Amino acid sequence: MATYDFLFSSLGLTEWCAEGKSDAPMSMAALLNKSKGTEADTPSLWEIPFPSMDALNDSCAAFPQSRDLTQGLEQGFLAVKDNLSIVLDPITQPLSWALDGALYGMITTPWWIVIPILLAVVLFVTKSWKLVGFVAGSLCLLAFIDYYEYAMQTLAIIFVCAFICVLLGVPIGIAMSRNNMMQRLTVPVLDMLQTLPPFVYLIPLIFLFSVTESKLYGIAIILYAIVPVIRMTNLGIRLVDLDVIEAANAFGMTSRQMLYKVQIPLALPNIMAGVNQTIMMSLAMVVIASLVSAPGLGVLVLQGIRNLELGVGLVAGLGIVILAVILDRVTKASLARINASQKQ
Repeated sequence: MATYDFLFSSLGLTEWCAEGKSDAPMSMAALLNKSKGTEADTPSLWEIPFPSMDALNDSCAAFPQSRDLTQGLEQGFLAVKDNLSIVLDPITQPLSWALDGALYGMITTPWWIVIPILLAVVLFVTKSWKLVGFVAGSLCLLAFIDYYEYAMQTLAIIFVCAFICVLLGVPIGIAMSRNNMMQRLTVPVLDMLQTLPPFVYLIPLIFLFSVTESKLYGIAIILYAIVPVIRMTNLGIRLVDLDVIEAANAFGMTSRQMLYKVQIPLALPNIMAGVNQTIMMSLAMVVIASLVSAPGLGVLVLQGIRNLELGVGLVAGLGIVILAVILDRVTKASLARINASQKQ
């Protein structure tokens, strides 16, 4: 006798339950009792299970199990998969082209061209020779231990995904700051994206796209990393002093002029802080995305885990830390320059 037989008996559903058939495998306890020719003992009050779907199914075979729910979701997703692919494939294909192009360019271009270009960008953004020396030493260290190609692959993916995050995130943040309804609709989506575990992003994408396509991990990285730049753009523009807004209105500025000449320049430190966090989150997701064929240092970390190669995993992890420090120092130095220029 199952625990909740009395419930279905009191509701007059005994015949309905008897007609039901369950395809679920029997539990180990039920199998043991069946092999012994005995029934399971009625649990005590202390051991009574919560009336979950599976517990109710034990008493009524017609009642659905939790597995029926998950299978229903899976079948529903698979039913619309082809239609979604028809719509999403053309939209997301440029992302694959951008990622493949960036990876090809970073790998095929000689190191004696790539490293000076990266150092020139660092000098242009930060105006700090000390930081340029640190970046040069770090990149040379990665090249010396034969991790240069993996590091460049990781950087290429981060550059493309972070650029797209900024390209999409800043306009969304601006729209949120100028429309309260837009903010109310967008904030729950951002909360969901920010709280979902990183691995969850990969599950629907694996069904929608081929594992060999670059856009699979590119979309996962963008969805994971775009949240900070949207939030900080919205916050930065909303924090612009109202007296400044009123002064701009008094001078007859249009809404577009106020946005580009007043609000965005004053909100730029907050926007750059969001860009910094977006880059850091892109780097974190690149490592996880190695599970779905994303190249770079994450592949070596995964190799170290799978093959129990401690040295490979630790050195690859050190390389990721070096890249994280480089990206963090460069973006923070550029942010400090922006703050200093605004105080003058």
